[in-house]
Amino acid sequence: MAPPIPILAVRGSDGTVLLRGPPNCEKNADFQRDPLQSRYVAFSKDGTLFAWCNGEKVTVVKVADGSQVRSFDLPKTAMLEFSPLNTVLATWQVYSKTQDNPQGDANLQLWDLKTGTCLKALYQKKVQGWCPSWSDDEKIAVRSVNNELHFFENNDFINIANKLHLQKVSEFMLSPGNQPSKVAVYVPGSKGAPSFVRLYQYPNFGGTTCALANKSFFKADRVTMLWNKKATAVLVQASIEVDKTGASYYGEQTLHYLATNGETAAVQLQKNGPIYDVAWSPSSTEFCVVYGFMPAKATVYNLKCDPVFDFGTGPRNAVYYSPQGHILVLAGFGNLRGQMEVWDVKKWKQVSKPQVPDSTHFAWCPDGEHVVTSTCAPRLRVSNGYKIWHYTGTVLYKQDTPTGTELWETVWQPFPDGTFPERPVKYQATPSELGSTEAKPTQAYRPPALRNKPVTASSKLHEEEPPQNMRPGATGDKQLSKTALKNQKKREAKKAAKQEINPDALEPQSDPSPASNAQPETSCGDPETDKKIKSVKKKLKAIDELKALQATGKPIQKNQLEKMEKEAQLMKELEDLQLKV
Repeated sequence: MAPPIPILAVRGSDGTVLLRGPPNCEKNADFQRDPLQSRYVAFSKDGTLFAWCNGEKVTVVKVADGSQVRSFDLPKTAMLEFSPLNTVLATWQVYSKTQDNPQGDANLQLWDLKTGTCLKALYQKKVQGWCPSWSDDEKIAVRSVNNELHFFENNDFINIANKLHLQKVSEFMLSPGNQPSKVAVYVPGSKGAPSFVRLYQYPNFGGTTCALANKSFFKADRVTMLWNKKATAVLVQASIEVDKTGASYYGEQTLHYLATNGETAAVQLQKNGPIYDVAWSPSSTEFCVVYGFMPAKATVYNLKCDPVFDFGTGPRNAVYYSPQGHILVLAGFGNLRGQMEVWDVKKWKQVSKPQVPDSTHFAWCPDGEHVVTSTCAPRLRVSNGYKIWHYTGTVLYKQDTPTGTELWETVWQPFPDGTFPERPVKYQATPSELGSTEAKPTQAYRPPALRNKPVTASSKLHEEEPPQNMRPGATGDKQLSKTALKNQKKREAKKAAKQEINPDALEPQSDPSPASNAQPETSCGDPETDKKIKSVKKKLKAIDELKALQATGKPIQKNQLEKMEKEAQLMKELEDLQLKV
């Protein structure tokens, strides 16, 4: 059975349309374009339903045939969301009150999609965290109300099934997947006390002892929490608005790791500066971080928070894993020039390096083969449009927005896991009439005073660091652990100190002794004899080093002279042993 063709929803000032996706985007004949300006669009989690609000009503249709499921007379709706099993549609409008109605109307409404009735109307003044969070089986729903987390079961929003009360709870994140559900909660610090994040398993909320994990830290005005797909660990990015040291305009960020087995750690980043983006691999065993002052570093870490692979530095501020997890894209959007690096994460090999200037949005297609890049308003109000391209750097489809209109959003239709299997990674660009977006090599700007002089390290604004498998002496092996790296540094420092004290002893000799020019070792078949040959050669090598030291005029100790006098005896012993080979 052939896999389905993904749908791309395009929302702009000229209306909303559904397009049949890659490689060519054609209008979906089953969906009639809505010419009215939509405020918000959303697919259901399984991709079977599509909803949008156009300032007159909220409409829900089936993606397969375009047939209408429900229509709600909600002209002020600004946001909407489906529950995971398409049972409930949540709609939100801006909270407002009048002189006649000082309390205002309930602005968060939960609708039963089967009957069209309103299950519950709630007050939700802030747009942040407006939508309840559901477990994937809809057994649990949770929302934050006045420093408490209210839990509802089986979409019964009339009765509160459970509460989690912690002083000043400001953020929470429900784990993905089915039961047992877990929740990560963040409480900001106050009066010198640190902030903390705790993990709980529903419904065990009986104090600190019931927490699965607890991590406290300072320097946190706000946090962003990110669960992995298997709900075994969560990453917490903490940030403060102002860096008191004055080192960064972006404030200061730290990254923390908590696992449901109780393990916690602070992720040790290898470069100072802001944290731009963090993403879990779909395998849930690794995560990638883009961080540091420009040019930014990108590093993949394992669940022990040890570095697995270092991508070096470059103009980047975002990271995206493919839905299957076999390809990773590092990109520089916003105030950067739109350079992307596409990597095969199994071989740690770069696939392509496309250039997509002025892009404001990037999203993987569910098939793991194609991506969409868009230039959208209000971030940029000129040159709006979108491109569909293959990850090898080839543009397959391009659509520029007509003059006088704006593009606001492009959204892929989601699909259940396993719908699109992982395919082998290609390195050769896919043929296309639109050609490739591969970045052309360009020369860096040089001031007039340096243009007739050779390029030196001091004349470069930034020294970009290559990926670890492209550095001089790289073997392609995975990065050493913290302990091994520490021991390696100690050995290198000891060797450097020895060379500084006695630099001539380590220089190669122009006239080495016959022993040093010996033929490659061969085995005689007797392990004991091989061991003796190796031992004799080692002693002869030490005597050669002592001779070189003596030639420099430096004093030789008595025991070292005794070793040098045994050279003839060792040479005879080596000759006798090699006759047996």
